[in-house]
Amino acid sequence: MSADATAAAPAWRPSRASRFAVDRRAYLVGAILLVIVVVMLFPVVMSLLSSVKTPAEASATPPNYFPSHLSFANYVKVFSYQAGLGTYVFNSLAVACLTILFCLVLAIPAGYGLARLRLPFREVLFLILLLPLMIPYQALLTPLYLMFSSWGLANTYVGLAVVHTILQLPFSVYLLRQSFEAVPRELEEAAMIDGCGNVRVLWSIFLPSVRPGIVTVVLFAFIASWNEFIGALIFMNQETKFTVPIMLVGVRLGHYGAIDWGALQAGVIISIIPCFLIYALLQKYYVSGLLAGAIK
Repeated sequence: MSADATAAAPAWRPSRASRFAVDRRAYLVGAILLVIVVVMLFPVVMSLLSSVKTPAEASATPPNYFPSHLSFANYVKVFSYQAGLGTYVFNSLAVACLTILFCLVLAIPAGYGLARLRLPFREVLFLILLLPLMIPYQALLTPLYLMFSSWGLANTYVGLAVVHTILQLPFSVYLLRQSFEAVPRELEEAAMIDGCGNVRVLWSIFLPSVRPGIVTVVLFAFIASWNEFIGALIFMNQETKFTVPIMLVGVRLGHYGAIDWGALQAGVIISIIPCFLIYALLQKYYVSGLLAGAIK
């Protein structure tokens, strides 16, 4: 066939029937995803609407889905409750940041060692590290409180962060071990040939490669620490050391023991904001490719 005939040949195009089938599948998937989004967002939207109702309207039976007029009295109550909302948010952020720090400092070398170093009984050690996942952490709180009280760690940010780290560390080690194992061994061998030691390889090769895994550990550690209630209730016994979940229990109490649903929903909306912000800030790392840093 000549060059002119090849140039004149029309490009292949999908038939109208095949395009319609593809579009129909796309619309079907889009409709399913839309239903899932609506179901997931419905409780948040209802909490937001309840938070801007008057206290009487928020507790009305049967409930009204939409407020008759906007009222920010619930947010005023939350911001001015006892020690002030800023104190409780600071306490939660301090504990969450310490939890993230402890998890990363312990999980990164542990995951790297279990994935890349030739340790004796490596798999046995890994299973032992996962055993705490099988124990209800509520059963550990009383002995931990007695032990931490004797050490002076009760009613401190560090003590509560250590408790949250104990709860989150097995999952963090598991996730980072899997991330380190997914890095091609050729990258490690090339770095070794260039004269890098284990610490330099970990810092220059593996950490950029497993950034999505590290971000996932950060997200899970932050959300778990931010929302944890029982441990904070047991280990913190001063009003100025309470975290946001404990504050929500107190702010929901209305007159004569009734539940102030409007103030509770306002507190819920406020407590969602930090989790949303940290996810929005780290989303591009969370969804990026596992080896993006190493390939670059």
